[in-house]
Order: sequence, then C-alpha cells, then structure tokens
Amino acid sequence: MTDKMRFFDGFFANGGMSRREFLGRAATLGVSAALAQSLLGTSAHAESPVKGGVLKAGMQGGAATDSLDPAIFESQVSYFFGRQWGEQLVQIDAKRELQPALAEEWGASKDAKIWTFKIRKGVQFHNGKEMTPADVVATMERHSDANSKSGALGIMQGIEKIAVDGQNVVFTLKEANADLPFLMDDYHLMIQPNGGKDNPTEGIGTGPYKVTVNQSGVRLGGEKFANYWRDDRGFADQIEIIVINDATARMSALQGGQVHMINRVEPKVVDLIKRLPGITIRNVSGHGHYLFLAHCNTAPFDNNDLRLALKFAVDREELVQKILKGYGSVGNDTPINKSYPLFTEMEQRTFDPDKAKFHYKKSGHDGTVLLRTSDVAFPGAVDAAQLYQQSAAKAGIKIEIKREPGDGYWSEVWNKQPFSASYWGGRPTQDQMYSTAYYSKAQWNDTRFFNEKFDKMLLEARAELDADKRKKLYADMGQIVRNEGGAIVPMFNDFIDATGPQVGGWYEDGNQEMMGGYALSKCWLKT
Repeated sequence: MTDKMRFFDGFFANGGMSRREFLGRAATLGVSAALAQSLLGTSAHAESPVKGGVLKAGMQGGAATDSLDPAIFESQVSYFFGRQWGEQLVQIDAKRELQPALAEEWGASKDAKIWTFKIRKGVQFHNGKEMTPADVVATMERHSDANSKSGALGIMQGIEKIAVDGQNVVFTLKEANADLPFLMDDYHLMIQPNGGKDNPTEGIGTGPYKVTVNQSGVRLGGEKFANYWRDDRGFADQIEIIVINDATARMSALQGGQVHMINRVEPKVVDLIKRLPGITIRNVSGHGHYLFLAHCNTAPFDNNDLRLALKFAVDREELVQKILKGYGSVGNDTPINKSYPLFTEMEQRTFDPDKAKFHYKKSGHDGTVLLRTSDVAFPGAVDAAQLYQQSAAKAGIKIEIKREPGDGYWSEVWNKQPFSASYWGGRPTQDQMYSTAYYSKAQWNDTRFFNEKFDKMLLEARAELDADKRKKLYADMGQIVRNEGGAIVPMFNDFIDATGPQVGGWYEDGNQEMMGGYALSKCWLKT
C-alpha cells in the first residue's frame, strides 16, 4: 500500500482529523487540493445518520440564574439548548447563506421597506398546538417591547409594524433594510405559542427536542418530539447537556465517555488532546472575539483618553500567541473582521506604551483600574487579564484584577460592572452585530456606547441598497467604534470544540461554537 493510499484509508476508517489537518497532510503527500476536497466531501456524505441513543454534551457557560426565556439568553448553554427546542423563521447555514425554517419563503418590496414571510403550515408546538402566523407576530411584538429586556431589542428597533396577511407575516420597516431576513435567525427570536407572552420560560417551541429536564446551571435535557416537521435533524432519542464549567473536568468527562462532545477547549491543551485516542479537535474560525469591556458612561471610563490608553496598553500579538496559541487572529478594537462580507481593512492598532502613557496622562486618572474576569469569560481569560496587567504596567497603568466565580458571572458582572472580560460569538452581518451591541437603544449595549453620529450612520447603512456605499458607511462606523468606543478587542478566536469516537455527522460551521449551536440536533451516535 502506498503512502497516499494508507493516508486516505486511515482517514476514512476513523474520521480522526479536522478539515485543516486533512488538507495539510494531503498537500505534503502531493495530493492536489481539488482531489483532497473531493475525497473529503465524499467521506462526509458517505456517512449515514444513525437513530437512537442519548447524545450528551459537556459545556461551560451554565449558571443557576439561566432561564428558558429566549429573550434573556445570555450564555452559551442557554443559547445552545435553545437551538435544540426552538426555531426561528430562517436558519443561516455553514456557508452563511439563508435557508428556510419556519418561514418557507420570503421577499421584499423594491425599496426593501416591506418584507413578507410565508409561514410554514402543519408545524406543531410541543404542547400539540399548531404554529400560526399569529404566533410569529406575537413573538416579534414581545421582542420589540422596550420592557422585554430582549437581547434582540436592538435589531427590532427598525420595525414599524408587523401584521398577519393570510398565511403570511408582513414586516413594515421604518427604513429600508436589505438584511432583515438575516436578523430573523437571531437566537432570541424563537417562535413560541402566543409569542411567549403567556409563559416565556416554559420552553415550548417547534424544535426537534421537547424539554424534559431544566436544572439551571446543572443539567438540561430533551426527548425527541414525535411530531417534528423535518427529518434532517433530531437523530438521537434523547439529548442531555451537563454543565461543567471547569475545563479539566470537562475534558475528563469527554475522555471517560460521560459526554460525547464538549465546548470551549482551551488552546493551550489542544496539542495534548490531539494525541488522545478517540478524541477529535473541532476548530473553525468565524466572527467570535474575546474582549475587555469598558462602560463609556461610567467613571473613569467615560474619559476617552483613558479608553485609548487602555487600548494602546494591550499587547495583542502576545495574547494571540500565548492565549490562543495560534487558534485565532489579532483584533483591532472593533467587532468586525474579514469574515464579514462588507469588511474594510483599517490601520492595525499595536501595543504602544508611549501612546498609552500619553493618553493616560492626558486623562488625568490616577490610581488603579479594576478589571473583573473569570474562567467562564473566555478560555484563558484569567491568564489574559494577567498578561494585560503586565503590558499595561509598562505604560505606567496599574490594573487590579478581580477573579469572579463562574456561576453568576453573566448575570452579575457582564453588562453590569464597568470593566470586565467577555466574549462575543459575533453575528452574521455588520448591521446585526452593531445593532445588537453598539446601537444606543440596544439592550445588550454592553460598553454603554451612546453615539448619535454612529446611530445615524447605522440607520443610514440599513437603508442603503448600494453595496459599495454601504461598505463605506460600515468602514466609517468601524473607525468610530475603534477610536471612541469602550470595546478593547485584542483577538478574534477560533471556536474549539472536541468530540469523542461515537459522534457522527459533525461538520464545520463558523457561525458559532458547537456547529453553530446545532451539534446535538444534527449529530448522531455511531453504532
């Protein structure tokens, strides 16, 4: 058997390497990229789904304060579980293209101000009632209500009216928005009976799994919904999420077979894990970024010179090297990277102690700056804070670190304390990312960034149907966020998950970790 034959035979026998590894090893053997891609695709499609069993995930990011109300999903466990029991009007696939879900089709008026979604018939909620266009309207109304505390509130601000028209739901917008269908994939906008207005926390949706266990911060579970409307997911009889916030314990559970997949693998142990028999690292790049958040309306961070000092005081290259171990790229104090379709390059901000000293002195601040962090903020967040502390010290800036417990971090620290470590999985479009986290009226404006010029440009960009003009607006908005905002974004991260030997059906999806949130629904247990 030749080296090439032995290589491919081994790959197809055990599926034991990532796409990146496969293509890399193929290249070293002189196999063309086209042939390697073809063989890879053949292997993926040759694997048929297996039904049955209990598919389990061990996850970081759960807390006792978690809720089944989609409006207030804050951490990855709530989001991930929600993807299994709930659904939106559309779904963005791994190629970042829109696919029908609870809406069969959609279209817009020529000016993109009126959007019509045809709602699928015959879809049942887990309580046995059929989903109707009225349920869709009620869902959108609830998330548009300023009192709802919905994480989708920012993206709903441009909607003037929502109405039922037969089997259709019609959105009338205040201004044109070519991206509206993409917004409908937001994981907060899960369609619920009467929009969740009656009881938003009961966890009733239209997804492949019906909620059976809800022990917040401990364990979540579901059983296959017998009347689920589609057959391309929901292969396991039951699913279970076990909250394991400790990284070492999470890996031990995977290695010991207590769970079949885990999220948030720390980059520093990836090379070690790759040598473990039966364990496969699943990493993919996307919109995800790790950052430090400063509230622009809270002293001392209400001083832009102090914010600039903190931005120049972070050594991005060091963090990418030591925290991400190469599984990511350098950030530039905006949430947008080249994975976005209308991305524009801008001058890269670098570690500059002299500029940091200049702006720090100009700010007039004296004394320490308190930074809160936690193991659950992002993998390596505590180490990242310490490295940040050391680089800032070279500029004469004293950062005091407070390590917060994981349970309660997302409810008591993030979006409440004025300076903290955090992460964002990103959003499919610039409009959605900016509308969710930087628009003045957004519930999740976690840097308290209130900028009238930025808001005006955001609304103008939504209404601009010329792609080049829209791209220019986003570029200018990126400069405002970079130079005046409270987001210190040192790095964009790969999503790094891991699976055990029994998991079949895994594919790369850079929209979010764990296959864009669909791993438990779309994977299966091999026989």
